[in-house]
Amino acid sequence: MDISTLFNNNTLRLFTGVIIGFLVLGCVITGGIPLMLLVMYVVYIGSKEYVNILQKKGFRPFLHLIIIADICFVVLTALKRFDLVPAVLTLGTIGAFTLVLCKGRQPYIANVATTILGFIYGGWLPCYIILLRQINQDSLGFFCIKMSSGLGFLILLFFTILMTDVGAYFFGSKFGKTPLAPVVSPKKTIEGAVGGSILALLTAMLIGFIIHIEWYQSLIAGFLITLFAQVGDLAESLIKRDAGVKDSGNSLPGHGGFLDRADSYLFSTPVAYFYFNYFVASDQLTIDFLTFARKALHAVGL
Repeated sequence: MDISTLFNNNTLRLFTGVIIGFLVLGCVITGGIPLMLLVMYVVYIGSKEYVNILQKKGFRPFLHLIIIADICFVVLTALKRFDLVPAVLTLGTIGAFTLVLCKGRQPYIANVATTILGFIYGGWLPCYIILLRQINQDSLGFFCIKMSSGLGFLILLFFTILMTDVGAYFFGSKFGKTPLAPVVSPKKTIEGAVGGSILALLTAMLIGFIIHIEWYQSLIAGFLITLFAQVGDLAESLIKRDAGVKDSGNSLPGHGGFLDRADSYLFSTPVAYFYFNYFVASDQLTIDFLTFARKALHAVGL
């Protein structure tokens, strides 16, 4: 029996969202290998959905090569072997060209380009979830259930994106009149985006207070996360719209596919990682910038 026949769409969406939310939150809190396996599974399913979408457009990216590269990215990130990441990207790029040469199917350049994009979009960007969790953490470990900076930052990211989606849906449904990106996603409105952003900022400041970071750091983090979460959502809508599909898949009842749920994280997580790692967990980059600025001003006589 199809589970969708037992519930209406909203109930099914809520039920699926709660189950996924608890699963993801559990892996985030646990960290270590459970989080790595979760990211690996999402990357695997997301890569399949990505290839299926592009096949609707007439492109033929190489799924097996994408999955191999993506899994390598996840494992190397978890083990902090960043020195090998360029090797995977380089060999994957060479492999993409080689496969196109051997297969000999049109469109040649597009097949190479979409394969390489699959490495980055579906494989490397999700790895920042692990990187963010590993801030101020020395080893992978099987369980890392202790309050570290990375755990706090990732929880802030998780709830800020959640409230972005909730606020955008609520305010968009109640007050939405002005299209945000009518060509890419006709149902999204400016009112919904603003409402989601306000709720996200309040959530980020609340979580920031709980994990003991300065209010202005929480405000900046909330702004960056909600902004790039919505950009990531629109980016995935752009891919689907260009290919003429509504959902990335049907893996998640009431929600579509994994990419439909993960799209908000693909851009916001890397941005959050860079901000938290270089401006919150450590202020060395800020100090270096101020030192450079002082020297530059001194050099010009100011």
